Amino acid sequence: MFLNEQLDKFKKQQEKCQATLTSIAAKSSKSSSSRAPPVAASPVTKAPAPAVKFSNDTERLQHINSIRKAPVGAQIKRVIDLLLETRQAFTPEQINEACYVDVKANKAVFDSLRNNPKVHYDGRRFSYKSKHDVKDKSELLVLIRKFPEGIAVIDLKDAYPTVMEDLQALKAAGQIWLLSNFDSQEDIAYPNDPRVPIKVDDDLKQLFREIELPRDMLDIEKDLAKTGMKPATNTAQRRAAAQVQGISTKAKPKKKKHEISKRTKLTNAHLPELFQNLNGS
Repeated sequence: MFLNEQLDKFKKQQEKCQATLTSIAAKSSKSSSSRAPPVAASPVTKAPAPAVKFSNDTERLQHINSIRKAPVGAQIKRVIDLLLETRQAFTPEQINEACYVDVKANKAVFDSLRNNPKVHYDGRRFSYKSKHDVKDKSELLVLIRKFPEGIAVIDLKDAYPTVMEDLQALKAAGQIWLLSNFDSQEDIAYPNDPRVPIKVDDDLKQLFREIELPRDMLDIEKDLAKTGMKPATNTAQRRAAAQVQGISTKAKPKKKKHEISKRTKLTNAHLPELFQNLNGS
C-alpha cells in the first residue's frame, strides 16, 4: 500500500512538471510570434560639434572689439583693402562678417566710406572704384591711346588685378612705350600707334650724323635757348659754384700708364711669362 501511494505521488509530480513545460512552451511561441520584424540599422550619424564656449572665443571677441574701437581712418582702410582684394560688392552686413567693421552701426565710418573717391556706393552695396574703368588688356590699350602725351602707370595699377602684367605684354608686343619721368622717376605709358609709321631716309640719317655739336656745354645751352627749348643743365651756374668752392672745372690729366722696364724691381720673378714684353729702357 505504501508503494502505491508513492507511485501515485510520483505520477502527480510528473503530470505537474509536464503541465509546467507545456505552459512555458506556449508562452515562448506566443512571444516569438508577436515580436516585430528586425529594423535595418540606421547609418551612423556624425556627432554634433561641441558648442563654442565663451572662454574659447575670447581672443576672437577681443580682436573684433579692437577693430571697432580703432580710428575711423583705420576702419575705412580695412574695408577698402577688402573691396580692392575681392573686387566684389558688399552690403554693410557682409562687410561686418568679412572684416568685422560695423558700417551700419557707425555713422562716421558709413559717411566716410560712402564719400571716399575709391569707393562706389549704389545705395545698398559698396564696391571698389578705380581711377580708370578698364577690365582687360584690350580696354587698357584703348585707354592709353587716348593719352598721346602719356598716362602715369600709378593711375593704372588698381584698374584690375593683372593690369601690370598686361602693361608688360603690351610693351613686349610693341604697342606701347613705358618710359620713366625725368622729374618724378615714375613710369609713364605712351601709345605706339601702328597707324602712323615713320620711315626715315638714309640720306637724312647720314645728314643727322654729320652734324657736329659744339664741344662746350655753354654753346649747346645757348643754341637750345635760341630755338625756344629750355636746357636741362645750367653749366654757367655750375661752374660759378665750383669756383666759389675752390673746385677746378678743368678735366684732370690722365695718369701716365706705368710701364715695366728692366730696371723695375720685380717681385714676381718666379712667373717669367708675365715679363716677356719688357721695355729696353
